[in-house]
Amino acid sequence: MSSAAAIRVLCTFGLRQVVDLLAPAFERQHGCTVVRLYDSSVEHMRRIASGETADAVLFTAGAIDELIAKGRVKLRVDIAHAGIGVAVRAGAPRPDISTPESFAAALLAARSICHSRTGASGIYFMKLIEQLGVADEVHAKAVIDDGLAGFVVARGDAELAVQMTSELMQTSGIDIVGPLPGNLQNITTFSGGVFNSAAPLAEAFIASFSMPDAAAVIQFNGMEPA
Repeated sequence: MSSAAAIRVLCTFGLRQVVDLLAPAFERQHGCTVVRLYDSSVEHMRRIASGETADAVLFTAGAIDELIAKGRVKLRVDIAHAGIGVAVRAGAPRPDISTPESFAAALLAARSICHSRTGASGIYFMKLIEQLGVADEVHAKAVIDDGLAGFVVARGDAELAVQMTSELMQTSGIDIVGPLPGNLQNITTFSGGVFNSAAPLAEAFIASFSMPDAAAVIQFNGMEPA
């Protein structure tokens, strides 16, 4: 599907800022265009199952493994490890989330909580509130948004946002309170893959995320290089 002029890349929201920062240098180096399409890994996977294709993918590691098992993708390169954080509107009081108990109390005290349903952080959060015994209370005041939860909080439509820190950092108008405490934290690995039909340029693009310059960008955006 690739040509010398362009590659098409499907990317999860969690890596959006990293890709947007690194793609221009790759385009200059290779004289190409990187066409970037952003959504949650789950939504991308649904479209791939319906026949959509591309040159390269940047999803959660589990999604890449699934595509390899189905014979759609031919390699997996781990890129970054990302945790989940909590944010409030800029200047708003920051709740105590330093312990599992205080985090649960903050969820109960919040008037509204924004999280995703299809993103990795949203899927985990829905399991976590069951574990904490606050699921009914959170569901009653949840604001579901499968984009960037920080935008919902920034415009005042929710009091708390719970999402990957790398996604929260893409939003202005919010303050990041901190990461989920202790053993409540869940680390997601983001990985790259190349469709079987892709040309070598797509492999070079995925390989570029393992370079030293990429590691600094990954860390700047709240993640750790894989």
